[in-house]
Amino acid sequence: MEAVFFDMDGLLVDTERVWLEVETQVMAGLGGEWTPEHQTHLVGGSMERTVDYMLAVSGSTASAASVREAMVSNMVSRLAGGVRVMPGAGELLDALRDEGVPVALVTSSLREIADAVLKGVGRDRFDAVVTADDVTRTKPDPEPYLTAARLLGVEPVRCVVLEDSPTGVAAATAAGCAVVAVPSLLPIDAAPGRLVVPSLSGIGVPALRALIHT
Repeated sequence: MEAVFFDMDGLLVDTERVWLEVETQVMAGLGGEWTPEHQTHLVGGSMERTVDYMLAVSGSTASAASVREAMVSNMVSRLAGGVRVMPGAGELLDALRDEGVPVALVTSSLREIADAVLKGVGRDRFDAVVTADDVTRTKPDPEPYLTAARLLGVEPVRCVVLEDSPTGVAAATAAGCAVVAVPSLLPIDAAPGRLVVPSLSGIGVPALRALIHT
């Protein structure tokens, strides 16, 4: 195992509920309603996809740029109060660091939002960070994970990805990585090279290494 890649929202930190609150608030400003069911259509996706979906559902004539700005500013403001690391994520991150395994954060969120999260989690705990601003195609395209592998100088097939959404799992699988899936809003099926668990609590480095086949 040459490296481990952490997804951010819903996997490293408990931000899906924050996204729901912000989406609900912004949607109300557009004259529409937002439900958890709407959120499930977007989990793991990009900001552009979210904005387009919100405009389509609301029927608003607001510009995509204004909706994007409202989403980003509200998220950054709420994240400034701190973030909650998901169960087991911090412990696993520390264990990887102790063993000298390179770690990257790979997220479909914008750089500004990732920076707000990292202020609470610690930017120095990651050897590389890949956000939506660093790629031309976000998850489920493999580009984010291939970019992380390139930045760390490792082979994707020797890496393990930690994800919580089908979109992210699809990206990791397409990149050739092994996957540990911790389903959040949507179910994820078990598959070869994929470990599905209810949380990262109790998941240690040996369990990740076991997913890499020689």
